[in-house]
Amino acid sequence: MSNRGSSHQPPADASASGETRLLEVVFPEHSNHYGTLFAGSALSLMAKAAFVAGARRAGRNVVMATAEKVDFLQPVKVGELIEIVARIARAGTSSMTVSVEIIREDLATKQHRTAVRGQFEMVAVNEQGRPVRIDPDESE
Repeated sequence: MSNRGSSHQPPADASASGETRLLEVVFPEHSNHYGTLFAGSALSLMAKAAFVAGARRAGRNVVMATAEKVDFLQPVKVGELIEIVARIARAGTSSMTVSVEIIREDLATKQHRTAVRGQFEMVAVNEQGRPVRIDPDESE
C-alpha cells in the first residue's frame, strides 16, 4: 500500500493550530563550502514558513516587517532532513510574531535537534500592500 501524495496534504487542523511544518532535504545547492546548510538558505526557508503561518492566521497575504535574533545553534549536513516549524507566538491588530525553528534529523540515528531558531514579524496587507486588521479572536 502506498502513501504517495498523502505527505503533501496538510493536517485538517493545521491552520487552526497556528503551526506550519515544512520538510526539506539539504542538497548540495543549499550548502556552503563546508558542506553544511548555508545561512542564506536557512533564512529563506524560515521566511517561507513564517509567511505561510502568518497568511493562514491572517486569512490573507502578509509581508515580513522584521527578522529578529536568529540563532544558528548547530550545523546541518548535506543529506540531512530538516523540518521547519513555524508557530504564531503573538497576534496584534495587523501584525503577528512568528517563531520559527529548523529541526535537523539524522536519518540513520533518527535524532532530532534544533539547529536554527528565530522570530519574524509579519504584517497582514491588502492588495495595495497597506496594513490591514486581522481578526483578534481567531484561535491560535
